[in-house]
Amino acid sequence: MSILLSGINIAGVELKNRIVISPMCQYSSEDGFANDWHLVHLGSRATGGAGLIIQEATAVNAAGRISYGDLGIWKDEHVDKLKHIVGFIHEHGAKVGIQLAHAGRKASCEVPWKGGGQIRNEPVKSWETVSASAIPFKDTETPPTALDKDGIKAIINDFAAAARRSLEAGYDVIEVHAAHGYLLHQFYSPFSNERNDEYGGSFENRIRLTLEVVEAVKNIWGSKPLFVRISSTDWTEGGWSIEDSIALAKKLEAAGVHVIDASTGGNLPSAKIPV
Repeated sequence: MSILLSGINIAGVELKNRIVISPMCQYSSEDGFANDWHLVHLGSRATGGAGLIIQEATAVNAAGRISYGDLGIWKDEHVDKLKHIVGFIHEHGAKVGIQLAHAGRKASCEVPWKGGGQIRNEPVKSWETVSASAIPFKDTETPPTALDKDGIKAIINDFAAAARRSLEAGYDVIEVHAAHGYLLHQFYSPFSNERNDEYGGSFENRIRLTLEVVEAVKNIWGSKPLFVRISSTDWTEGGWSIEDSIALAKKLEAAGVHVIDASTGGNLPSAKIPV
């Protein structure tokens, strides 16, 4: 049997094979609720034989959505529909994870097939964005509000509450989304973080929020499998680097993270990735 098709145990959860479906945003939700689209999208991967299916970036609060079509887990009412999907996946022999996310300054955007740009001043479809500093992702966008310490604490609590709901829904894995230029990446990259407090400046300060979110989630999630997705590099001199990612990965391992999901880029629209 090939390694790909052999089972693996991660923190007590047995996967029947090593085929993992990465989270893919569907932009098909209303007010964060899952529906039949998500059941078919995720459930078909389970019937297809994957060992682990990770649900799309699921917002820990309403303002953390990339778009108005994103899934959410910021209120208890979201749990029942998610639980139904989790149950279906389990019935077909797969495990299921949820990616907990906050988009930060890259929130309040249109869905991709309508251009994907930032939406301004439209009821329901737009909202104020936040980040480490008041630096927009693109020069044409409205600058985000720099989070104060109370705002940071509130978001940490939102991640913890989302972890509690994830337990209730029956997920096997939580993945904290700290990649692709979203909020946690915005804090650890020097290109989007110009703070002069304990969340900015040095490497240790810039990764502080990621570690605090991981700690808050783990306090709820316990010993179950915990993944963190990071962007390994900003692909621009002076930005987040491979060496930074290695150092962060060691700290995440020490904090009890079981898997580092290494992705790349997403924090600078001007970055060029060589292929």
